[in-house]
Amino acid sequence: MKLPQLLLLAFVALTTSAAAQTKTQNPVQKLIRPVNDSELPKGRKTIAIVGVNLIDGRGLNAIPDATVIIQGNRILAAGHSAGIQIPQGAEFVQGKGFSLLPGLIDSHFHLDRTKDLPAMFLQNGVTSLRDPGAWIEAYAQERKSGKQMPRLYLSGPHLDGAPPAYPYDAYVVRDEAEAIRQVNELADEGSTVIKIYFRIPPGMIKAITETAHKRGIPVTGHLEITEAKQAIEAGLDGIEHITSFGLSLTPKRDAEKYRQGMLADNNFRKQGRYNTWAGLDLNSRLADSLVRFLVRKKTFISPTLGAFEYQAEKDKIDSIKLRGFESMKKLTAKLQKAGVPLVLGSHSMITYAEKGWAYQREMEIWSESGISNAAIIHASTLQNARFFRIDRELGSIEKGKLADLILVKGNPLENIRAMRDIQKVMINGTWVK
Repeated sequence: MKLPQLLLLAFVALTTSAAAQTKTQNPVQKLIRPVNDSELPKGRKTIAIVGVNLIDGRGLNAIPDATVIIQGNRILAAGHSAGIQIPQGAEFVQGKGFSLLPGLIDSHFHLDRTKDLPAMFLQNGVTSLRDPGAWIEAYAQERKSGKQMPRLYLSGPHLDGAPPAYPYDAYVVRDEAEAIRQVNELADEGSTVIKIYFRIPPGMIKAITETAHKRGIPVTGHLEITEAKQAIEAGLDGIEHITSFGLSLTPKRDAEKYRQGMLADNNFRKQGRYNTWAGLDLNSRLADSLVRFLVRKKTFISPTLGAFEYQAEKDKIDSIKLRGFESMKKLTAKLQKAGVPLVLGSHSMITYAEKGWAYQREMEIWSESGISNAAIIHASTLQNARFFRIDRELGSIEKGKLADLILVKGNPLENIRAMRDIQKVMINGTWVK
């Protein structure tokens, strides 16, 4: 074979190899749509919200005395009032004394067979939610109720091994073939994310993520007995619950003791996770190594601190739970400070929040942990949109994006509790009744 031919063959092989690597490193990206996309009412008016304090979701400073124009179901313009021309015939909304934000996005919502919960969350500013682990059919009655719904980004049942922790919401997979088939079936049914539960081992996680990525769907996971870095190396896009990092932060001997306890009994975690977290050293090499890894991998983390919150009572203090929960808050703040992409999820029904207000309580816990209000709002809006892969359409108040907006009294950048004072909610260009 002549030299030019050899060079040509080498070039083709090199190009093919590079293309294959690029394909592996950049899974198929597509715009994920909610399962109830066709059911959402669509705005038809031109609306001008004037004189408002604009917090656009991008993590930047607020724009005082701003105007936002909505035309139909999309944002036509947003910025300082002096630079915005209001179309003739627009419906005016006076925004003085109020802040306008993108609709909140909930990365971790559970219906838990509770009636009217999605509609209640919409009333309180959550315009998009993801349920990472429930049969899509479980939402049928909610969708037929006649009440306005948020955008529903549903996963279908989570994938778990036997015995599953939550049989009602799980699909048990016994090997890679079953897992791959189930991922493809979920994708065919319109699932917007695949969630793996803690009995799925790393080898099977790899098969699941490779299959899901070919279908353009992200994969997130709740981990208890699989070390988080191994799961992320296997292709996981997101981690649910700060407690999923317990094994990563624990010396191997202690981690194995916890893992074996979980393998024997799913309920071992209920007190076991507090025992583990109460003794963690978050300034250790293990902790610093984990943070550097997550920064490098750009893995989305949904801490759901409200699900683990413990508040001491005057006559009763569980010091183990108190220290364990403080460690969870400290790690969350450490990850945020380092630049790990955090997103906010409510877990829907939690101990220290009234029904319908778990999202706002999660925001407050983040603030109590030392995270800035601007970062909390960014995590609640644009960062979550990126996690959902819907940021081309939602997550910030920018020209051309869908008009999911909330109007709150006061300024949540100064006091996060202002997020409880929701005045108006808009979804798809229409005001929620």
